[in-house]
Amino acid sequence: MDSLVDILAPDAVAAAMAVPNKKVLFQQLAATAARLLDVDARLVADRLSDRERLGSTGFGGGVAIPHAKIDGLPKVVGLFARLTTPIDFMAVDDMPVDIVFMLLSPTDAGVEHLKALARVSRRLRDRTFVAKLRGAASEDALYALFTNGNGRDPAG
Repeated sequence: MDSLVDILAPDAVAAAMAVPNKKVLFQQLAATAARLLDVDARLVADRLSDRERLGSTGFGGGVAIPHAKIDGLPKVVGLFARLTTPIDFMAVDDMPVDIVFMLLSPTDAGVEHLKALARVSRRLRDRTFVAKLRGAASEDALYALFTNGNGRDPAG
């Protein structure tokens, strides 16, 4: 079981986010982060965009894990969004993305950031788990999938 309960809060899950492109996605995710974490929305959106310029965080199969380091965060936090319409993400397989897990880490969270990224990536590489995410009816159902280990973890 690879629960993400320590980095994903129930109110950090969106079941039907409607965005036309990556830029607006980052703005919406940043706005949600600002509301939940008391961080600067513009800073979060800028950091996500800066990271994305280094290479797409869309790793295939319609999944992306945009991530950034933000001053003042107490710990690594995640925010999940299922998009109503897939958007171009310049992913490695050129497929549009509809499953997004944003990860924000404190600027000094070296190992913790990498470990969280690896855990999220491992869950989202599981096609059965991603299919369950796409089929979940609500935010509560999505949150339950991430936090109760209700998806096979190939590593465990």
